[in-house]
Amino acid sequence: MSGGIDSSVTAMLLHEEGYEVIGLTMKTWDYAGSGSSKKETGCCSLDSINDARTIAVEKGFPHYILDIRSEFGDFVIDNFVDEYLAGRTPNPCVLCNTHIKWEALIKRADMLDCEFIATGHYANVRNENGRFIVSKGRDTNKDQSYVLWGLSQENLARTIFTVGGFTKPEIRQMAFEMGFHELSKKSESYEICFVPDNDYRAFLKHRKPSMVTELDGGTFVNIKGEMIGKHHGYPFYTIGQRKGLEVAFGKPMFVKEIVPETNTVILGEYDDLKKKEMYVRGLNLIKYAQLQNELEVTTKIRYKDKGTLSSIKQTDDANATVSFYEEVHAVAPGQSAVFMKVMM
Repeated sequence: MSGGIDSSVTAMLLHEEGYEVIGLTMKTWDYAGSGSSKKETGCCSLDSINDARTIAVEKGFPHYILDIRSEFGDFVIDNFVDEYLAGRTPNPCVLCNTHIKWEALIKRADMLDCEFIATGHYANVRNENGRFIVSKGRDTNKDQSYVLWGLSQENLARTIFTVGGFTKPEIRQMAFEMGFHELSKKSESYEICFVPDNDYRAFLKHRKPSMVTELDGGTFVNIKGEMIGKHHGYPFYTIGQRKGLEVAFGKPMFVKEIVPETNTVILGEYDDLKKKEMYVRGLNLIKYAQLQNELEVTTKIRYKDKGTLSSIKQTDDANATVSFYEEVHAVAPGQSAVFMKVMM
């Protein structure tokens, strides 16, 4: 229970359905570690923890605070920084769900003798031929199935996504009808929880202050390798970026490639960033134990991507090649590629 509306309504609905509910709020981060002077907000703030506890008290079920700051920071935040230093664009929410939140929840569920865990994600999970499969939530604007691709079969088997069958307006209406009027109007945060002001560059500078002087003065080059400007250090740029380059080129230019070894950022025009093929590593096959043949899928290369028809071919246990039926723009190393079976 983050203290937000989705996890709160999840807990209340399960309570009303007769489940024996235990609320857990995970403390993953505090603003003091980010160098931010802003008031602490979001899922890790004292206000959010108190909001979650209030729901539990009013509904009459236990509530616990789970402090996982050390394990979260060592794994998720260190990876976040390391990926930018490697010239890639990380996806910390996927990493956290896969390796931290679910593992922490399942571990505590076992300690508390709970059969299932439930979250407020807009997604669904179903059992098909003995495998547990993640599918989209009913609300296409809120669907969060993309960030759940890394979950194991063992964890999915014990997961309930209560709000996956509803739209966000319906969830707000439920909260209002349950008497939680302020909760029904609660705004949402789309920031990374440990980057509270949504400025990852400032966060990197706080974590690695030496990079400011060591990497400032790197070079922008065009696709011919010609120098066309100077930049502040390759970790501060992402594939597909157009704004914030701070150099006038006379035409729109985009980050095409990042070369950490030489502190070089390669720029190109929009069409220069188009691709019809990519390679992926770290496969987690959910619907199938193994891909025997090439499979036609819809591939999403980022969270808000609408998806592109493509084919995927597994090359070994952990890797695959993807061929797009039409060109896609700005494939960013480090991001997640999520494959959804094409429904006939």
